[in-house]
Amino acid sequence: MIISKKLFIALTATTLFALGISAQNMQSASNYSKVHSNLLAKQDRVKDQIRVQEAQKYAADLYEECEPEPDIYTEGWDSDLVNCYKDANVPNTKVLDVRHYVMPIKGNYVTSHYGWRPQFGRTHKGIDLRAAVGDTVYSAFSGRVRLTRFERGGYGFYVIVRHENGLETVYGHLSRFLVKPDQYVKAGQPIALSGNTGRSTGPHLHFETRFMGYAINPEAIFDFANRCTHTDSYTFSKSNYTKARDYAPSKRYNQAKKSTAEEKETASKGKNNKKEQPAVASTRKSTKESRENSRTTYQVRQGDNLTKIAKENGLSVAQLKKLNGLTSDNVVEGKVLRVK
Repeated sequence: MIISKKLFIALTATTLFALGISAQNMQSASNYSKVHSNLLAKQDRVKDQIRVQEAQKYAADLYEECEPEPDIYTEGWDSDLVNCYKDANVPNTKVLDVRHYVMPIKGNYVTSHYGWRPQFGRTHKGIDLRAAVGDTVYSAFSGRVRLTRFERGGYGFYVIVRHENGLETVYGHLSRFLVKPDQYVKAGQPIALSGNTGRSTGPHLHFETRFMGYAINPEAIFDFANRCTHTDSYTFSKSNYTKARDYAPSKRYNQAKKSTAEEKETASKGKNNKKEQPAVASTRKSTKESRENSRTTYQVRQGDNLTKIAKENGLSVAQLKKLNGLTSDNVVEGKVLRVK
């Protein structure tokens, strides 16, 4: 079927009219440019909104970084080593808050102290606390569990907890874990049961306190006899972290008692010295007499006579004359006489 050109134009116009479109409603190129510009302007406002959201998120993240947890539980967190700070820049001194504590076990009897062990040829980097197999072990401070492992030739089953005050505590020779890695625990929360695993000569709890890898003497922080900390804070120092402290009242009482006894002893010695002075003089006199008695000759001095000389040397005049072959009682000054 062939449609003439005029008929095609008529049909097209009729169709456009039915759709509500007329030649006068067709938009020009300038109108399209204007719409396009409006769309771009809307997109610019969306970008500005995104920038505002990013700034708000950055500010929120910045405030979150003030909390201790992100920093504390980052460095060496995935390490399997007890000392995961080998390459860290450790400060020479650091004040640590040790107020909110719980003793790691109910007992308080220390069976082995921190320090060199000549029988094993190594340093004991913690202390041993008496415990039976199955006794509850508690987290000393609040923090997060970094490691639960087994070491046949050393700690046996052991737990390491990193605390909010910067310390890490190690609990060794355990029989059972009660926590898992990355678990948050509060001070005093049960974390394990004590045992006799690893390199152990009997049931006990091996307990360590570490700051960035440095094994601090636990007795520098804890007074185990009185089940408390010595002070509210502990100042870590690279020069004395191995030294224990003892501020227990009983210790101070014993020290005061000892000082008083020493003062009394010193005062007593002073009195004895005064009493001994006459005795010393008497001794000197007797020594002089002894020397005089031990001499064998005597030189006649001005005013001497045989009677006086004989008496001073424990002799009779007759004996003195016989010893010296004297026939008269006269003696000459300066003459040397035998008296023995």
